[in-house]
Amino acid sequence: MALSHLGASASRSSSLLKPLSSALSLRRPISGDNSPLTVETSVPFTSHQCEAPSRSVETNPKELLTFFRDMALMRRMEIAADSLYKAKLIRGFCHLYDGQEAVAVGMEAAITKKDCIITAYRDHCTFVSRGGTLLEVFAELMGRQAGCSKGKGGSMHFYKKDSNFYGGHGIVGAQVPLGCGLAFAQKYSKDETVTFALYGDGAANQGQLFEALNISALWDLPAILVCENNHYGMGTAEWRAAKSPAYYKRGDYVPGLKVDGMDALAVKQACKFAKEHALKNGPIILEMDTYRYHGHSMSDPGSTYRTRDEISGVRQERDPIERIRKLILSHDLATEKELKDVEKEVRKEVDDAIAQAKESPMPEPSELFTNVYAKGLGVESFGADRKEVRATLP
Repeated sequence: MALSHLGASASRSSSLLKPLSSALSLRRPISGDNSPLTVETSVPFTSHQCEAPSRSVETNPKELLTFFRDMALMRRMEIAADSLYKAKLIRGFCHLYDGQEAVAVGMEAAITKKDCIITAYRDHCTFVSRGGTLLEVFAELMGRQAGCSKGKGGSMHFYKKDSNFYGGHGIVGAQVPLGCGLAFAQKYSKDETVTFALYGDGAANQGQLFEALNISALWDLPAILVCENNHYGMGTAEWRAAKSPAYYKRGDYVPGLKVDGMDALAVKQACKFAKEHALKNGPIILEMDTYRYHGHSMSDPGSTYRTRDEISGVRQERDPIERIRKLILSHDLATEKELKDVEKEVRKEVDDAIAQAKESPMPEPSELFTNVYAKGLGVESFGADRKEVRATLP
């Protein structure tokens, strides 16, 4: 008894000597706690031509705390990007994802890095969920060499091939046929993986989407089309643009599922279900009912076509981070103070990454000519008067 008491005292003393940063980390008491928890989704799934998955989702304390930290990081990152844009350190197009974080983290929790994701231009948080770093994010946004696309892609063209994240596409809806092409490659290779092709409600009326869906259904491709329905295509409400805004039913002959896209656990459950379905039966559509807090892009104040009361109402009732916070507190997995400390850590991480990104140099002018043609062509690039060779492409 005395020895065990002494050992306990020693371990308590040693834990007090640990750095403050580790003491603040939520991984302290429950880092390895994978004891199962069953949580019910906020609302039932609505299905089309398939059986809806169960509302009871298996999770654990570690996953819930990871969800909280990851979404808090994404939220802070996007708010910082907004400030950098207003300070003119980010130029060009910039589309922010705050409010929609549950889609990114829930999807990633249901799949592996061998599965592919391709999305539109609101791509920062999807890149982070695939394993991208904050430095790569901010450097790319500011057009620096340390960016994930070497500073040449900007906000709309993030990319991480080693995690099968294929962007980041600026042409509305054009990523969906590319995603179905990735699914074709997966089926051809027989590697038992799937592709998630994300698009918004504004892109849901694109003809190319239906063409790609038709061929995917014909060939039973493992393609999962994910409509991130944030209810506004730029400044146009869904009801003004779509005769049938039930996007999960748009596939007609293709099964669909409507999901609460503000509930990370519901997204996880739906994506797990969709992956299993796609590998056995071919394509399926997931409609994620979500919401963006910022405007469509930085030139859109986001308040001319919707009321501030509408935005604040969603924040109060459906915010994905607050939902996870309440879940963590209700199960006594952490205290309110510990969660606040995590948010402080996240803020510091973001600030540090921005400082590092600012130190990264701009791309060399010769980089304008790289990654354009296939290697081995030996093409020369001239100036406007064609007298001076500016670069020779490898």
